[in-house]
Amino acid sequence: MAGLVRLLNLLTNLFPVWVVAFAVAALWHPPLFAWFAPYNVPALGIIMLGMGVTLSADDFARVLLMPRPILLGVMAQFSIMPLLGWSIATLLDLPDELAVGLILVSCCPGGTASNVVTYLARGNLALSVLMTTCSTFAAILLTPLLTEWLVGDRLPVDVMGLLKSTVQVVLLPVLAGLALHHLVPRTVEQVTTFSPLVSVVAIALICANIIGANKSLLLNNAFELCAAVGLLHLGGFSLGYGLARLFRYDPTICRTVSIEVGMQNSGLGAVLAKQHFTNPETGISIAAAPCALSAVAHSVIGSALAAWWRIRDDSRPTGDAMLDD
Repeated sequence: MAGLVRLLNLLTNLFPVWVVAFAVAALWHPPLFAWFAPYNVPALGIIMLGMGVTLSADDFARVLLMPRPILLGVMAQFSIMPLLGWSIATLLDLPDELAVGLILVSCCPGGTASNVVTYLARGNLALSVLMTTCSTFAAILLTPLLTEWLVGDRLPVDVMGLLKSTVQVVLLPVLAGLALHHLVPRTVEQVTTFSPLVSVVAIALICANIIGANKSLLLNNAFELCAAVGLLHLGGFSLGYGLARLFRYDPTICRTVSIEVGMQNSGLGAVLAKQHFTNPETGISIAAAPCALSAVAHSVIGSALAAWWRIRDDSRPTGDAMLDD
């Protein structure tokens, strides 16, 4: 059993490889992932259910033990990223539907993949999980409201529809997972061995499906899309770290805030874009393309940062690591 757990952890920690490999395969041959389109919403529900089963009532009590860094991370998540998304879309003069997609994903909460990267970066894993949990619950209201505020002048936004969708694909699965954690703990303990890998593969499949469906759009707008998404996440990682540093937190917390701010729940953004910003005539959601590309960008940047921080730690004499970044 221990060997299986190590293998599952290894495969889960390779999530950037999964995301990039699936994205490249989708661009090479889109039909490989076309079959997954009807399962995008259920897959996101499974991801959020997997997050929910890892939670317990005690986790919410733990928030009270470290409220300041959690509050800082959540506030940064829903201020830095949305304003960055809007600013980049405006400065690059992105077409309306691409701009809406970029802003939508910037208004999403932190993704569960941030917990994996925090672990790899030797950040504060418990804090990362709590930040993800809090930002996910906050997103139920903030994602629809911020999206309507920032993109309402570009395209009409059904804020109540967005709110309903967020409740369905975020709140209900997380609450169901939380209930299962307490009702059937032994079953949940077995499931949580596999759920992180299932979540990683599900994210990769959602993004690959959307990338494949928007292949021509992505290739024709490759430069501006890559620039926009890259700047969004580079800005999120940098400003998140700088803000935590400004408040004089130690490097482990700075790393954690940086990762939590820089990595979005791109799967949620992609699903919301497909549900609410799809062209009724073509059946294609152009707004979903930046969301899917976002998953690739933040996975690569986050993993590169984690590797850099680990190398820096390992290159320092024992006792000096983590003193400063």
